[in-house]
Amino acid sequence: MTTRIDCDTCVVRGLACHDCVVTVLLGPPPELMIDDDELRALDVLADGGLVPPLRLVQPVDGPQVESA
Repeated sequence: MTTRIDCDTCVVRGLACHDCVVTVLLGPPPELMIDDDELRALDVLADGGLVPPLRLVQPVDGPQVESA
């Protein structure tokens, strides 16, 4: 499985970019694909204090509300 990192859709873009591993390592890319092994490696580096954690917050669909 891969994780799609699209900074353009990140809910906290601008607010958390300065403390996100993607920005620290690569600058703000338009989109990045990393697999599960790479994501685990980034988590290990962040847990060790070597890089900031991934701050990606993806939007979720809200509940479907129908009018009466």
